[in-house]
Amino acid sequence: MQAHDKKISSVVHFIGVGAMGGPMAQRLLEGGHVVRVFDSNPQRVEAFSAQHGKHTELSLEQLGSEADYVVMILPNSGVVEEVLFGQNGLVSRLKKNAMIIDMTSGQPNMTLSMGQRLKALNILFIDAPVSGAVPRAQNGTLTIMTGGEAASVDRAEPLLSRMGTVTRTGPLGSGHAMKALNNLVSCAGYLIGIEALIIGSKFGLDPTVMVDVLNSSTGMNNSTQKKFKQYVLSRKFDSGFPLHMMVKDIAIAMGLARNLGVPAPFGNLCLDLWSGAKGVLGPNVDHTEVARLSEQLAGWQIPESES
Repeated sequence: MQAHDKKISSVVHFIGVGAMGGPMAQRLLEGGHVVRVFDSNPQRVEAFSAQHGKHTELSLEQLGSEADYVVMILPNSGVVEEVLFGQNGLVSRLKKNAMIIDMTSGQPNMTLSMGQRLKALNILFIDAPVSGAVPRAQNGTLTIMTGGEAASVDRAEPLLSRMGTVTRTGPLGSGHAMKALNNLVSCAGYLIGIEALIIGSKFGLDPTVMVDVLNSSTGMNNSTQKKFKQYVLSRKFDSGFPLHMMVKDIAIAMGLARNLGVPAPFGNLCLDLWSGAKGVLGPNVDHTEVARLSEQLAGWQIPESES
């Protein structure tokens, strides 16, 4: 049965159909929703419509008009603000009772500020950033960290559940805060794991065996499970998540610490190292390539493995 033959649940305008947004929008389409997409890169819209039909395309002037939900997954909160409130911003076209769902890895304080402006206009708004790579976006198993008023999250949950598992983090902005802090922890675990692989392999340990031991011991983390063999030991470095996006998330986490007056020396060191890697390796390389900077500093390359 084709998506348009199913019972229609709602009209969704989905803004941002890149590597993650594309399969997320497809999940909604397959769930019976009317989905129309927009992206600043027209090739992404063309690719989506080539797969799902021209009726899924959305022009800039149509953004928000007649939508029950507007879902955004954009580069940063500044872009979200421009889409909402900039020249020809979509808030002027939203129908009564429409809801905005911001799935961007956003800045919590900006989210709160935008929330106040939207509340004054009687527009519902929640933040719902995600964790999980492209395969999880494709199969609808993302972790969705959701902040906002309980009634608003209740309304959005059936829609969000098509894309993953909803975890309620608290009031508006809490989802974005949690996403940034999650990536801070992830990045710290990645760096220390790479340093361990460099030390161990230079000593003579087999890095594949090291990863196996870590994954059956207390050193296990997301990087040992899902990144080291897949992207580092294979030397593929192709997880699909760019370095500059990861640095942005760590910077958001450390900005949150600074605003709250929380000393975070290890977090600041982590940000310095990842920012330095972006300067040396370039902003658009895969974030797993940070391992190359650690190898350069050590003068040692972790041996490649085919397993």
